[in-house]
Amino acid sequence: MADSHIRLLPFGTLVTAMVTPFTPDGAVDLDAAASLAVRLVEDGCDGLVISGTTGETSTLEDQEKEDLFRVVKEAVGGRAKVIAGTGTNHTSHSVEMARRAQQAGADAQLVVTPYYNKPTQAGVLAHFDAVAEASDLPIMIYDIPGRAGIPISTETMIRLADNPKILALKDAKADYAAITRVLANTALDVYAGDDGLTLPWMAAGAVGVVSVSAHVATAQFRALVDAAAGGDFATARKIHFELDPVVRAVMTHIPGAVSAKQILRMQGILSNSVVRLPLVEPTAVEMEPVLTDLAEAGWDFSAGTTR
Repeated sequence: MADSHIRLLPFGTLVTAMVTPFTPDGAVDLDAAASLAVRLVEDGCDGLVISGTTGETSTLEDQEKEDLFRVVKEAVGGRAKVIAGTGTNHTSHSVEMARRAQQAGADAQLVVTPYYNKPTQAGVLAHFDAVAEASDLPIMIYDIPGRAGIPISTETMIRLADNPKILALKDAKADYAAITRVLANTALDVYAGDDGLTLPWMAAGAVGVVSVSAHVATAQFRALVDAAAGGDFATARKIHFELDPVVRAVMTHIPGAVSAKQILRMQGILSNSVVRLPLVEPTAVEMEPVLTDLAEAGWDFSAGTTR
């Protein structure tokens, strides 16, 4: 891992949207979270999102989130950026979480588009400006219309880039024309928000990826990001193709938090794969396509061999 990534970018380049480990009875397992964070950093991550979507943020209590921010920061220190997932669909709640994240020692925050409410673009702009005003933490905006119900328009994103605390965008809109306009008209650090789009987004000028699949293939994603950042697109393309079945396994059959925990357990990294309702653990039938995709990548868990 190149230390220069940490020095130069406020959010890192390979950022894992980390799962939240639970004990068998469903409590947050802070020790397991710290251990997982350290492992991810040692394997190549220079940024971690804590209490994001994959971290099951919608079923975490505020104090649990704050404890996670603090424990992970203490565990990784300055070796990686700790990005607190603070965004909600309630502006005053998001403001409160921004303040708590700063108190807990987080380096930055990930703030999602207000979901469910479906505000106008003026409301979206006002929401992000209010959260930015609440703390000193730099913000990575998370544009994911599939979950939020609305996109952030390109014009709004360009206006948001004028806010000195809004420095980055996690783009999960899968709109190459729109992200091209953002890259061409702002100084935002853009991150692919879809694992499988890391290569094309970086080819256009993105600096990295916020990934779920990087939990289970950290070194490969590190190599992909570094190759693309260095302009070695032949190598990046080769790794992109190698990662395709892994990304399919993690991202396309069952919720990413569920699949990531299942695979981490099979890899021996997590002791269990407990999730909180309304998420549930998959049936054997639901796991079949996941295992089939992993087998295509050469990961044969039945033989005890993984990458």
